[in-house]
Amino acid sequence: MIYQGKAISVARSGDDIATLTFDLKDESINKLSSAVVAELEEVVEALQAESGLAGLVIGSAKDVFIVGADITEFHGMFEQGEDQIEAMLERVHGIFNAIEDLPFPTVTAINGLALGGGCEVALATDFRVMAEGAKFGLPETKLGILPGWGGCVRLPRLIGADNAIEWIAGGSENKAADALKMGAVDVVVPGEELEAAALDILARAKAGDLDYLARREEKTGPLKLGPIEQMMAFETAKGYVAGKAGPHYPAPIEAIKVIQKGAGEARGRAQAIEAKAFAKLALTEVCYNLVGLFLNDQLVKKKAGKYEKQAQAVKQSAVLGAGIMGGGIAYQSASKGTPILMKDIKGEAIELGLREARKLFAKQVERGKLTTEQMAERLTNIRPTLSYGDFGSVDLVVEAVVENPKVKEAVLTEVEGVVGEGTILTSNTSTISITRLARNLERPENFCGMHFFNPVHRMPLVEVIRGEKTGDAAVAATVAYARAMGKTPIVVNDCPGFLVNRVLFPYFGGFSQLVEQGADFQRVDKVMEKFGWPMGPAYLLDVVGMDTAVHAGEVMAEGFPERMASMGGEGGKSVIQLMVEKERLGQKNDKGFYAYEEDRKGKPRKVSDEAAIELVKGVAKERREFSDEEIIARMMVPLCLETVRCLEDGIVGSAAEADMALIYGIGFPPFRGGALRYIDAMGVVAFVERAEGLAEELGPLYAPTDRLRQMAQAGERFYSTKTQG
Repeated sequence: MIYQGKAISVARSGDDIATLTFDLKDESINKLSSAVVAELEEVVEALQAESGLAGLVIGSAKDVFIVGADITEFHGMFEQGEDQIEAMLERVHGIFNAIEDLPFPTVTAINGLALGGGCEVALATDFRVMAEGAKFGLPETKLGILPGWGGCVRLPRLIGADNAIEWIAGGSENKAADALKMGAVDVVVPGEELEAAALDILARAKAGDLDYLARREEKTGPLKLGPIEQMMAFETAKGYVAGKAGPHYPAPIEAIKVIQKGAGEARGRAQAIEAKAFAKLALTEVCYNLVGLFLNDQLVKKKAGKYEKQAQAVKQSAVLGAGIMGGGIAYQSASKGTPILMKDIKGEAIELGLREARKLFAKQVERGKLTTEQMAERLTNIRPTLSYGDFGSVDLVVEAVVENPKVKEAVLTEVEGVVGEGTILTSNTSTISITRLARNLERPENFCGMHFFNPVHRMPLVEVIRGEKTGDAAVAATVAYARAMGKTPIVVNDCPGFLVNRVLFPYFGGFSQLVEQGADFQRVDKVMEKFGWPMGPAYLLDVVGMDTAVHAGEVMAEGFPERMASMGGEGGKSVIQLMVEKERLGQKNDKGFYAYEEDRKGKPRKVSDEAAIELVKGVAKERREFSDEEIIARMMVPLCLETVRCLEDGIVGSAAEADMALIYGIGFPPFRGGALRYIDAMGVVAFVERAEGLAEELGPLYAPTDRLRQMAQAGERFYSTKTQG
């Protein structure tokens, strides 16, 4: 044994081959924490001192190779400042360069995920062999940084600048076949043949059939691109990537600049350029928030995993109510392998639901994600029915009928009578109290909310709502089913609107008040889109549906009369209610704040509509100009305050879950980290002052809570220190 540590061991196999194995103790995956990097430094010294070696194989004893750096260390590490970050990168470059410079050929055997720092370890060796199911990539730009351990230097020299830009700027995880085609790896084999393939490459290098020194020269020298080729590759890429990434995400463009600046340089200088750019990005608010987002997501998944462990398996599910929503739920369940019954009382509704599912499967075939055979097979997971005949064997039912408490109560009581005693019932209600819907049920402990967001196949969030009498088994099974469907479940407690809609409606309330006071709704949309929302509030209301918004607004007003009953406009009528009166329901009937026309792909495209502009002018008391800053404050303060209240009221269990729900449920700008991180970034004191100033003019919707005022006085934050996720 050459070396034995807590994460890495190195042994001699045969006379002259060293095998370095990553196997991080007490962890299911390998990651490059600062402690593991320190071990790797010792390993390299041990390899340099070992005599008689003719080759090195780097591999993993786990199901993955290395998933990357330890992201839990990032906030603490980045807090140390630019010089310290650069020093850390320089040290890692030294270790990886020493691997690259070993006096014998080296090969990495990639058996699972090799991402970020794991990918960069593999790039430092002369050759790479990859298992068929493995993935290879540099996803750092998704965290607001760029590959900083040599990825921006080695990958372009290995696969060409254009391919490397695509991988790095897109942050993609690449399949083995694609990695082979690009030249990122040398061989792809079945997993069980990986070790043999690695040893075969070393034998061929030893025999002189493969020139490993030429490989090194290619990776350590300047990029072989002429000035005109360089200009074409980099400038074209910058324009394209800037359009895709948008103005709020600087890392993809910065990565292209690093590759460009380092193109004419040898390894050392190119790595120094990479390190400087990494350190600058690491100190941005965007990076801080995106790293926080990753940590929050891990926390949410961990919580869901705990529920999953105690859940009964959902082998057969059912959805009540076909239509678009029911069809979307059926598609999602069927596509992820859980058979589902789709019941409705009308044949035409069943046909609509099946048509929706077929359409979504067909899109997967078009994109090359499924074959037609796989589509046909998965469609058989959906069984349409007009009766309850097969409901005796169903493990979980999702009720997705119209948003009317009487109809829902009747349907839930009816289905409870035909399912088994252990069957879990859930309601896909967006606003109606779960405790109320459970009133007439014989087994309320088996009932909870399971709120999907529209469109089901795209929106990652599922709110799992615990009513007063909901049991742990019901919550656990629903969380497990949501995870099996590929969704991110967040468990919340019952209240009007639950978490996401309760937080969204004060945002709409802020919008209504702005319009009533003379703001141009199209300008409000532009400002909020520039702020980072995928669509402005008027456009979002058109997508939600004006009638749906009015109904949900009434539920909120009844539940929180002090704050939300006064969200109406002139004569007590809000602009949203006026839209409904004039039968402008949004996208569902092609007219709302905007008019809608079909684009070439058959999707609704919004266009300005004079009739809507005139209608909105009738609501306004006077025409008034608002600054961008005023519009942002008027929209964001009520949304953030309601998130604070949900946390204080125990509707949601943690700041992390609240922020993730808003990002996954309503498209809160990810680079801002969520509503509570947004307050932290502004400073709780500054936020409270802003809210109090607005509350004097606009009322209780803008009034900070007593607890928030106390936090401001005590200098507290929602994420208590920058090192916490």
